[in-house]
Amino acid sequence: MLTLSVKRLIEVVGGKLLTGDENTMVNGLAIDSRDVGPGAAFVAFAGEHVDGHEFVAQVLSAGARAIIVTKDDETIRETIAHSRRHDVALVLVDDATAAVQELAAYHRERLMCPVIGVTGSTGKTTTKDFLRSVLGMKMRVVATEANMNNELGVPLTIMRAGADTGVLVVEMAMRGAGQIARLTEIARPTAGLVTNVGVSHIEILGSEEAIASAKGELVEAIPQSGRVFLNGDDAWSATLFDRTGAAITTYGLAETCDVRATEVTLSETGTPVFKLCTEQGSARVELPIPGRHNVYNALSAAAVSLYLEVSLEDVVRGLEQATFTAMRMEVFQTATRVTVVNDAYNANPTSMRAALDALVDLPAEGRRIAVLGDMAELGSLEELAHFRMGEYAASLRLDALVTVGPRAKRIADGALAVGMVAEAVRPCLSADEASEVLDDLLQPGDVVLVKASRVMGLERVVDGITNPHV
Repeated sequence: MLTLSVKRLIEVVGGKLLTGDENTMVNGLAIDSRDVGPGAAFVAFAGEHVDGHEFVAQVLSAGARAIIVTKDDETIRETIAHSRRHDVALVLVDDATAAVQELAAYHRERLMCPVIGVTGSTGKTTTKDFLRSVLGMKMRVVATEANMNNELGVPLTIMRAGADTGVLVVEMAMRGAGQIARLTEIARPTAGLVTNVGVSHIEILGSEEAIASAKGELVEAIPQSGRVFLNGDDAWSATLFDRTGAAITTYGLAETCDVRATEVTLSETGTPVFKLCTEQGSARVELPIPGRHNVYNALSAAAVSLYLEVSLEDVVRGLEQATFTAMRMEVFQTATRVTVVNDAYNANPTSMRAALDALVDLPAEGRRIAVLGDMAELGSLEELAHFRMGEYAASLRLDALVTVGPRAKRIADGALAVGMVAEAVRPCLSADEASEVLDDLLQPGDVVLVKASRVMGLERVVDGITNPHV
C-alpha cells in the first residue's frame, strides 16, 4: 500500500499545498470516492460524466487525509474547513493522471518483490488468473483486478502491493504504440510474458507487424537479469527474440518449447486435459475452464511459476483450482436447463474462433447455439473478418446462429453464403432484439455461447437468457 507524507507526496507529483499540514501521513490511494479508506489519498478526476471534485464531503467522511485536485475551488476549501478535519491536506496538481502515475512509480521503487508484466492480443486476463492461482500456492500475490490494465489501472494495481507481497502480476493493455512502454516505465517489470500477437486494435495500429512491435515494448523493458516468456507456437514470437537481452523461456505444443503440453484431450465436461512437460518433470493437468486455447494460457502461467520456484505439484494444483474473471468462458446452467458460455467481455477474430471451437467441444443434450456480436477496432479488415467468421461458424455445423449489431450482420451473411440454412441464422441489431429471439429459440438442454467486443454490452443478452421474458 502506498505510504508517504504529504510533503513527500507534493514533491513526487509536483503539486502545491493549498491547505493542511504537510507532515500528515497518507496510507493508500483511490480515484473512486467509494474506495476511500481511513488515511487514504483521494485523487479527484474531472470526468466527462462525473466530477470527483464534487465528492469531497464523502471522502472526508470516509477518512481521507489528502485530497488531490486539479482546480482550486473555494467550495472545496470550505467543505474541508467545515469538516473540522485538521489532519486533511488539499493538494493542487496540473494533471490527475500524471499524479497517479508518478505516485505509482515512487511506490514501485520501494517494492522488493518480482513484478510480472503480461500482455498479448488474447488471453491476458485468463493467463493472469492462472498466474494468481498458481503463484498463490506459495506466496501472497497482488494481481490486476477486472479491467484495471491501462494508464490508470496499472498504477492503482502497483499501489496495492506492499512489503508482504511475494509477487506482483500486472496485466498491460494497449490501444496504440508507446502505451505499453509507458506502463513499463511505471511498473518496471522484472519478467515479461507475451501471450500472442493477433489483429486486435489493428484499426489503430494498422498492421500485425505494428501490433507485434507494440507488444514488444514489454519485451524490451525486461532487464538482462530478468526473463521473457514467449509462445513458441506463435509465428510472431520470432520477431521478439532479438528485442531483449534477458533469458527467454518458450511454451507451447511444439517439441522445441521449454514448457509444453502433450496428449491434449477433453474431459467428460469438455475441459482440456493434457500432460504438462517441464524440466522439473511431467504431470497430468485437467483445467477448470473450457476451450483448448486455454492450454496455452495455462502453459504460460506454469512457465512463469516454475521460474519463480513454485513446485510442479503446486503448479498443477494451482492450475486445476483457478477461478476466473467474470465473462471469460464463464459456464453456468440456468433454471431452465440452458447451459450458457458467457465470454461476452471482449472479442477479436482469434478469440471468437477459439470460443466457437470451445462451444463445439462442450457436451450438449440439446442444440449448440452461438450469439456473436460486433468485433471492434478491426479497421479495413472489418467486413472480411466478420464475413469469414460467419463462414467458420457455419463450418462447425452449429444448430443456430444469432448475430448482434450492424457489423455482425456480415457474420450472418458469411454463414448463409456457405450454406447454413436461413431458418438457423437470426441477425439482430441490438441486444434487446437478440434477447427476444432467444426467448423463443432456447430449449432445455441447449448450450449457448455469447461473445462480442465489450462495446456491445452482451451481458444484457446473458441476463435475458438467465431471466427470460414472460
